[in-house]
Amino acid sequence: MSFNTPISKVRGLGSARNGTHHWWMQKIAAVALIPLTVWFVASIVQMTKADYFTVISWLSSPIPAILMLIYIVIAIYHLRLGLQAIVEDYIHSEGMKVGLQFSILFGCTIIAVASIFSVLKIAL
Repeated sequence: MSFNTPISKVRGLGSARNGTHHWWMQKIAAVALIPLTVWFVASIVQMTKADYFTVISWLSSPIPAILMLIYIVIAIYHLRLGLQAIVEDYIHSEGMKVGLQFSILFGCTIIAVASIFSVLKIAL
């Protein structure tokens, strides 16, 4: 049973069928960020008085480096999903919407690549 009128089906004004997936991915990312953020904050608090070489040696260890990479990827993915939802909900001009979506994707990609490169450079 469809709740769309025949004219809305022709115009394509029905459900895009991707809102639920987007919502679930954002919630899963948020739940994954909870323990990772606790780990990250606890690690930073522990190192408030550490010198540069101590922090570098800590991030050179495999477990902190892997957790940091996972944290970066999930946090930036969650950021992109959140910004995308804001643009879809509050920007009504299609041209502006496409431009902002591209800018969000490009910006998040640049931040992710730079962050991952930085961690890998220290870890390896």
